Amino acid sequence: MDFSNSLLHWYLQEKRDLPWRNTTNPYKIWLSEIILQQTRVAQGLPYYLAFTDQYPTIFDFAAADEEAILKLWQGLGYYSRARNMHKTAQQIVNEYQGVFPNNYVDLLKLNGVGPYTAAAIASFAFNEVVPVVDGNVFRVLSRFFDVDTDISSSKARKEFFEIAQLLISKEQPALFNQAIMDFGAIQCVPQNPNCMQCVFSEACLAYQKNKVNERPVKLKKTKVTNRFLNYLVFRDDENQTLVNKRTQKGIWHNLYEFPVIETDSEPTFEAIKAQIEQQFTEHEMVDIYVFNDLKITHKLSHQNLTLRFYNIQVQHKLANGIHLDDLEKLPFPIVIHNFIQKYIY
Repeated sequence: MDFSNSLLHWYLQEKRDLPWRNTTNPYKIWLSEIILQQTRVAQGLPYYLAFTDQYPTIFDFAAADEEAILKLWQGLGYYSRARNMHKTAQQIVNEYQGVFPNNYVDLLKLNGVGPYTAAAIASFAFNEVVPVVDGNVFRVLSRFFDVDTDISSSKARKEFFEIAQLLISKEQPALFNQAIMDFGAIQCVPQNPNCMQCVFSEACLAYQKNKVNERPVKLKKTKVTNRFLNYLVFRDDENQTLVNKRTQKGIWHNLYEFPVIETDSEPTFEAIKAQIEQQFTEHEMVDIYVFNDLKITHKLSHQNLTLRFYNIQVQHKLANGIHLDDLEKLPFPIVIHNFIQKYIY
């Protein structure tokens, strides 16, 4: 079976109409690829449209304020992507006069651009014959060829890249890469794919061996930690509150949050109240209560967060306070942003 021709034939009938597919502008392709990392198309599409509208060129993006970029990115998660994008844009403007390198090897020299993103830009923008290898490609090829290599291992990307390099259409590399990613997203899905209706059903080795649900192999599991974050919403008589910018490394770097007490386990109200009174002696506190007895769970890829919010009324004007109405101007983690929208405004 001719894998490439069969794949392209399927794609021409089933492809998704996506805005970044209708351009060879490397800036827009780069934006789309970074936005779609670890993100479903339906979730990423509005962000792509917002970014291309707000920052139509690489020069606009490079000149933007990081806080404005983080605010526009709010809710998409993996915020380091946005910070790294900004640095890459500035590198392209400062070192390349705003012109993207036009080949895979030189694209890899950009900060924050790895093999997948470089291949995507090289093929989609410049029609270079270089395959993309992402989660969809791992899945499709591991099933079709019954490859049992652990995709979390260091050798996996090289092995799958070499397989894809043999298969990619030399005449239509961009179309091939789009096709194999769409095939993995639409047809060869992670759970319960409809193999009986698959164009490759007769040739797929995993299907023939009844191993579809065993491919791809991924042995390394992400260690998940539990964290308990107790946020303190100070309020004075002038409707001001306190926020801090997270400057430490880790989740939500350079985003804003309320003052927080992190505990090893879920505390009782009495315990957290005592800790607040002991730790924040500079404030004349009138009342402390938990918002609506509200407990929020928020799952990240490697952390399970439990959040509670405590209202703390003070009888003095807060130094370095910010008016509640101005909170919406700042970039917050989406879980805190949603709390503000529901309980503060």
